[in-house]
Amino acid sequence: MNQVFDFLFGQYSQYETLDIWLEIIAVIFGFLSVWFSKKNNMLVFPTGMISTLIFVYLLLKWELLGDMMINGYYFIMSVYGWYIWTHKVDGEITPISKTTVKEQKISALIFLATLVFVYVVYVSFDKWTNWVAYVDTVTTAIFFVGMWLMARRKIENWIYWIIGDIISAPLYFYKGFTFTSFQYLIFTFIAIAGYLAWKKHLHNDQLT
Repeated sequence: MNQVFDFLFGQYSQYETLDIWLEIIAVIFGFLSVWFSKKNNMLVFPTGMISTLIFVYLLLKWELLGDMMINGYYFIMSVYGWYIWTHKVDGEITPISKTTVKEQKISALIFLATLVFVYVVYVSFDKWTNWVAYVDTVTTAIFFVGMWLMARRKIENWIYWIIGDIISAPLYFYKGFTFTSFQYLIFTFIAIAGYLAWKKHLHNDQLT
């Protein structure tokens, strides 16, 4: 049992107690954010903003630049999403919908631009040194698109979250952040449930 515990959490012996608690708090609020997103509930944004702010601090301290940029971007897009989700057009709040051809093109542009941007950042800080940096770059691009689509209440956002979560769960465990790894593992299942819930909601809207 001790060997299993050491395998999962042994790396935390080198961390400050405050940082461990901050990671746990950020994970809890991250769970709440994804759960509220699944429920199509506005609380997705304030809970997500708390989680991302904590992670920005921790990831900057741990020199995980790609992950830090993801969370910084999440915070900005949460502000944008909060506005979109509460903004009324012709008296109606922005509904769940599918991406348009224009939005698909913008998604592709965001993905490619993020790949280039993150690569430049990693090279500038001399962090483009191993395969983790390559994977970080791809997951950052995936999550950037996913967050933009979620902010616009597009059902396809869940597909990006599912892909990104599947990659991130083992990646964070490899990096030594077990709590965050578990978070992404559970996120994967919530994202699948979120996609199905939004799909049902969209179907019901089309029938009315």
